[in-house]
Amino acid sequence: MIVLDTSVQNFTARLLLDRGKLEHGKTIEIHGPADITEETTDAIVNAANSSLLGGGGVDGAIHDAGGPSILAECRQIVSKIGRLPAGKAVITAGGNLTARHVIHTVGPIYRGGENGEAKALASCHRESVRVADDHALSSLSFPAISTGAFGYPVTEAAPIAISATLDALASASHLSLIRFVLFDLSTLRAYERAAQKLHSLNTAVAFRIEKTNP
Repeated sequence: MIVLDTSVQNFTARLLLDRGKLEHGKTIEIHGPADITEETTDAIVNAANSSLLGGGGVDGAIHDAGGPSILAECRQIVSKIGRLPAGKAVITAGGNLTARHVIHTVGPIYRGGENGEAKALASCHRESVRVADDHALSSLSFPAISTGAFGYPVTEAAPIAISATLDALASASHLSLIRFVLFDLSTLRAYERAAQKLHSLNTAVAFRIEKTNP
């Protein structure tokens, strides 16, 4: 179950890259506090365990909301490929979710930051975007991968996640909207600051915050 932080109004920060790295019309949004299981994008990303058999946090919430058909499909995948390595991604149907698909990716366990964690975290985002685009999806929602039980400091994870996603979106043929759907205030602020820093370093990135009602 995802418990939202209701102490702040929901807001969406948009990174609009109309020229330079991205083609016109491609957008990344940072949104929250919000529950990713309620997203209406074509697919949502699950921060999965390598077993693909469900767990706690976002992983458990997605399986609970999506129903047993997601787990059954994950079992079929594991029977063919074995455990999913960190940084890789696979796709299933969305079961009872509004999203038509779930893309399962395994984030790195944080062990101080000197053991390839950043490379694996970036790969999670690039591979998820690639899988979505390969299936001709137009929109995708990410959680804050590895920042829960896997212990990745959100202040370190956020800039990696945003930068890798921007790079992957630049070469996508079908995806036009990617959302980071964040369930608490501290994570939301960390991603907002990372986006603002990216904007300050890259004049091709247009950045704005649009507050909405909770």
